[in-house]
Amino acid sequence: MKSKNIIITGTSRGIGFELIHIFANQGHNVLALSRNERPVNNLHFDNITSFSFDLNKPGDYIKVSNFIQDEWKHVDILINNAGAFLSKPFSETTITDFELIYRTNVFGVSEMTRTVIPFMKKESHVVTISSMGGVQGSMKFPGLSAYSSSKAAVITLTELLAEEYKESGPSFNVLALGAVQTEMLEEAFPGYQAPISAQDMAQYIADFSLTGNVFYNGKLLQVSSSTP
Repeated sequence: MKSKNIIITGTSRGIGFELIHIFANQGHNVLALSRNERPVNNLHFDNITSFSFDLNKPGDYIKVSNFIQDEWKHVDILINNAGAFLSKPFSETTITDFELIYRTNVFGVSEMTRTVIPFMKKESHVVTISSMGGVQGSMKFPGLSAYSSSKAAVITLTELLAEEYKESGPSFNVLALGAVQTEMLEEAFPGYQAPISAQDMAQYIADFSLTGNVFYNGKLLQVSSSTP
């Protein structure tokens, strides 16, 4: 397979960190973006670039654009993986709480996608990571009003972008993940053991990112081994 230029957000731990290893070992070029770039910098792969990046800082998007222009010229895959989490009873949440979650989980996805699209080709692929909590009819947990509603927002955003860019590309798809054994899950539900490891989910996402746009565009795929 010809090497791809791949951007991943939220790479300091969990699924994002595992994705870096998978793509780098396959010979792809990876730009790993996270507020904490130290874990990635310790990997010592020649085909991985990382620098500190905050989805809430407008100037950081300029750094991404400049990197692409200077080093790659084009991007084949963008994986919007970064996410912020909040568990708090709705009656105790504030507008600031919702703003913080939406700035990362919705506005960050939107702005990163807008930044990268000019460098993408028709056959390129934008994959956004959502949650089963954002899917209609799935099990909902109390305290996740800000988080799950933000994950629902990016599902509709993906559908709209696929329609808007259906002639020129790239393709857009969104994966709603069920429980995955990550640090975020442990922080949210201490002691809970998910049926899927971060490594296994990362492998699925990597494979889908490379080939899923051949079969899907503007689609929500529910990636969960549990019911409902």
